[in-house]
Amino acid sequence: MTDKKLTNADVTAKHRQHLFASTATYYEQPVALESGKGCHVQDFDGNRYLDFFGGILTVSVGHANDKVNAAVRAQMDRLGHVSTVYPTLPIVELAERLVKLAPGKLDKAFFCASGTEADETAYALAQAHTGRQELVALRHGYSGRSLLAQSLVGHAKYRVITTQVAAVKHAHAPYCYRCPFSLSYPSCDLKCARDVEELIQTTTMGQIAGAIVEPIMGVGGFITPPEGWMKEFVGIIRKYGGIFIADEVQTGFGRTGGAMWGIEHEGVVPDVMTMAKGIANGYPISAVLATSAIAGAWKGGNISTFGGNPISSAAANATIDQIVEGRLADNAATTGTLLRAGLEALKARYTVIGDVRGRGLMQGVELVKDEKGGDRTPAVDATLRLFEETKKRGLLIGRGGLHGNVLRIAPALVVGKAEIDDALRILDESFAALSTR
Repeated sequence: MTDKKLTNADVTAKHRQHLFASTATYYEQPVALESGKGCHVQDFDGNRYLDFFGGILTVSVGHANDKVNAAVRAQMDRLGHVSTVYPTLPIVELAERLVKLAPGKLDKAFFCASGTEADETAYALAQAHTGRQELVALRHGYSGRSLLAQSLVGHAKYRVITTQVAAVKHAHAPYCYRCPFSLSYPSCDLKCARDVEELIQTTTMGQIAGAIVEPIMGVGGFITPPEGWMKEFVGIIRKYGGIFIADEVQTGFGRTGGAMWGIEHEGVVPDVMTMAKGIANGYPISAVLATSAIAGAWKGGNISTFGGNPISSAAANATIDQIVEGRLADNAATTGTLLRAGLEALKARYTVIGDVRGRGLMQGVELVKDEKGGDRTPAVDATLRLFEETKKRGLLIGRGGLHGNVLRIAPALVVGKAEIDDALRILDESFAALSTR
């Protein structure tokens, strides 16, 4: 790049020239972001946006957070990188924070650099602890891009390898809006949870290593289980000798409101828990928490070059301090309630909105052809058009779901009522524009 003033087009051209073609971007004309502060970002053309996706639920305490940046600068001047073969103060302080915040008896931590690595580590722990190979994952689930993670993924779109890990079995997701058994909750008697017993009996050796579940399925379109589903599902997993891995990569650190972890809404205590994204406000770090017995099952050598990097650990410590001291999980509950009420009001007005679901500041809106007319065909084109309308009005959101027709709305935990109101206004205007086209 030269010293000339760069534009969105300049940066986008370099992106297309040098990055993998598969590196997806949003919008017909991608938004090249140049700076950000709090819940707002700015592109290279000077356009300002309200960011309600936050790096895929990663920016917990706002862009360019002063306290996180100060902690990072201080650590950069002190010590940059050494790997896990040397103890450092930031990594031991982070481990101590996490095990104190964790549910149950998760008293040991291991650090990696991404959610994919954390999930793989958890799978390996389940195998080592139980001596078994087979693991249950969920359809519509997402665990990353590695060979194993792609085998865990329940989306054809994210599978690019021809050889899958045969030990992974996929159970039905608790997708009430599109129930795989065409039933309705609660009269369904949680059939999608109970069906995992037959899955184990017919597709495994009858004893499993465990199961990995996102408390709310992120990439899957913020699929949120109904009350009682998690207890029923986990009870069956443990009946057949498996451990329960809670994948908190997207739901952790106050995101779901009123609690630090998404799993705390379910009344179930995990045996292993994975986390990434919101842990450090955008710095690359992930963690696996486990009980001493399960962590001790890893008998071989175990290091992580970038796991627990001192700078990333310092960012995580500062981020967690602000979440706890600022009671941001409570703010997520309060502002999340306002956001949900606004989204439900939009659903009542626009027939293209089929379902609104989620918890706290993790809200999904599924778009369909005509909900009031009974046509629940995924409205993929309408979703893409809506994205252009919200971008035009200065709001950035995410999307997901098997067909890409679910809006993923997840602002930073520091969001306030005024910003929620602005986002809802823009969404209302964008849906109105969509309906007149």
